[in-house]
Amino acid sequence: MISTLMADSASALRFEQLGLSPVLFDFGLIKIRYYSLAYIGGIMIGWWYLLRLIAQPGAPMARRHADDFVFYATIGILLGGRIAYSLFYDPAMWANPVDVLKVWHGGMSFHGGMLGVTLAVVYMCRKHGLNWLRVHDYVAVCAPFGLFLGRLANFVNGELWGRVTDVPWAIIFPGSGDGLPRHPSQLYEAGLEGIVLFLLMWWTFWKTDARYQPGRLVGTFLLGYGVARFIVEFFRQPDRGLEHLSWGLSMGQTLCVPMIAGGIYFIATAKSRAKAADMAHVV
Repeated sequence: MISTLMADSASALRFEQLGLSPVLFDFGLIKIRYYSLAYIGGIMIGWWYLLRLIAQPGAPMARRHADDFVFYATIGILLGGRIAYSLFYDPAMWANPVDVLKVWHGGMSFHGGMLGVTLAVVYMCRKHGLNWLRVHDYVAVCAPFGLFLGRLANFVNGELWGRVTDVPWAIIFPGSGDGLPRHPSQLYEAGLEGIVLFLLMWWTFWKTDARYQPGRLVGTFLLGYGVARFIVEFFRQPDRGLEHLSWGLSMGQTLCVPMIAGGIYFIATAKSRAKAADMAHVV
């Protein structure tokens, strides 16, 4: 097997041949990186799309709430994503806590970023007296934009590569250190977590009455992302030491299990929440 992979590596595409650089513009002391632009782009496009969603009948918030939310969501994404990454994937960061704040060095946990956004939604809704679950439904529809751009940035950075493989489209990533061809799993994630999940959320919002069933859109997102990420983990190289935990899953798959369970719960109970809201309105 190893000899076959070594033979395949001689003809496999090398990442350097793509001519990609993590830095878009270099002004000396200031460097504009694709990774940073991915977060900025994801937030801005998500904001634009959120405004389109709340312009439709039945919106749970007004334009001023959406504008307010963007600020809190940005903080939640950055802090939640970075702190969770350091806790679950690189605890050594805490030897120098300042490193946890160096977002530009890369290393973000989507699960942590999602938790940060959830806290941002809850805070904003309590502040303005809004229904947090209905607001979160709308926010969930916008999330795939950031996921898509973030995974593309991971690919440009040559990080979070896949497992060793002999597929024709395998790429040799210099950071792997072994010179073996690997799955470009970043692109798999961009396709599943970004494009496919966006289409699923688009259809559920625009073609069904999900927006009137609190939690259904959140549940659809949790289930969709959880399943997509769980599948991709079979092709993605887990962080060292987290490949096969004692219960047989990688860390990424383990963090997806509660998301999948939560998604099923929210979808299954959405209609009952809608009926309860209707009854309360009648009373």
